[in-house]
Amino acid sequence: MKKKVLFIINLPPPVYGANVVGQYIKQSSLVNETFYADYINLTTEKELNNTGKFRVNKIAIFIKLYTRVFYHLIRRRYNLCYISINAKGSGFYKDFIIVVLLKLFRCRIVYHYHNKGIATVQHIWWLNKMYRFQFKNSKVILLSSRLYDDIKKYVLKENVFICANGIPEIQGINLVEINKKRNAKAIPELLYLSNMMKEKGVFVLLEACKILKARKINFRMNFVGGWVDITEGEFNDFVIKNDLGNLIAYHGRQYGEAKAKYFETADIFIFPTFYSNETFALVNLEAMQYELPVITTCEGGIPDVVSNNINGYLVEKKNPIALADKILYLIEHPETREKMGAAGRDRYEQMFNLKRFENNFVNILENLITSKYNNEGNKKQLKNVHSTLDRVL
Repeated sequence: MKKKVLFIINLPPPVYGANVVGQYIKQSSLVNETFYADYINLTTEKELNNTGKFRVNKIAIFIKLYTRVFYHLIRRRYNLCYISINAKGSGFYKDFIIVVLLKLFRCRIVYHYHNKGIATVQHIWWLNKMYRFQFKNSKVILLSSRLYDDIKKYVLKENVFICANGIPEIQGINLVEINKKRNAKAIPELLYLSNMMKEKGVFVLLEACKILKARKINFRMNFVGGWVDITEGEFNDFVIKNDLGNLIAYHGRQYGEAKAKYFETADIFIFPTFYSNETFALVNLEAMQYELPVITTCEGGIPDVVSNNINGYLVEKKNPIALADKILYLIEHPETREKMGAAGRDRYEQMFNLKRFENNFVNILENLITSKYNNEGNKKQLKNVHSTLDRVL
């Protein structure tokens, strides 16, 4: 008999890592064939730049979300409850109420983190108490072992499972033809594809482009993504002020085939992130699918994906000079670009394809369902749950 799992997951829109992976899980044939699965969408904002902002209508949205969770819990007894949870900020408080509901119903819980930041706020006394309550007798899935330090105060290593993200193979991609066209170009094309955010390194990359221009390097820099905390005016002001208009172009949000063409025509992919919530950066995997060398940073679990000097370069965060140096090297050494691109494609196929992710993910959930990790703990915990909640809340 199939085991019952309640998936409380983030789904697009908006489009970012956790939501994309949530969609992969919901659409997975393996997940739905293995488990009797119910799904609740945890996302309450349709636009990324509205995340964390209070609006009156959010109260009704939250109530509807909590009502759905409560309805599912009274309707069916689940073998496991999975939640893709926020680590901190307003999203954490929203999710914590769901955690309380799950614990009151004596659910086995596994938290899947696609963000980080617990270690930066755990010194706040009430958050410390809330985290202790949340993690007690629960398990955690992380995208990388490099992220364990963020939760080590509350979770033993034996209660943590590592499940690297994976993305599906792009159908109809012809890398032989793509590489032929790349090799025939006179001017190398650079690509940034992500949300237009300061912490994603947009202005760091613009400064690097300014340095390359001063060195009289010929290139084409394409930015693809939606505005978040950078305005189009701010971006254009920098480009105009530094006379970069003939080198840099912004193309807005792109999806599907329109997005694919930028990967196909690019020679180097650049993602100089220092985003505090960055844990994995799926976009680097997309670039690796297209045999692109990747220049990025050591933020979160990114070094698991991009191996320095193998399929790309890891540069110091917020350092446009170091970034410009690596871009210049790859511009001047097309053979290195080709070698790194091929290594990245191999790394994607071996470690980060969607099938590997699904198998690992399902194996972890099956392990959690069959284990006895919290049977006794829950009995003891639930005797004091109301007094604990009184102290926490």
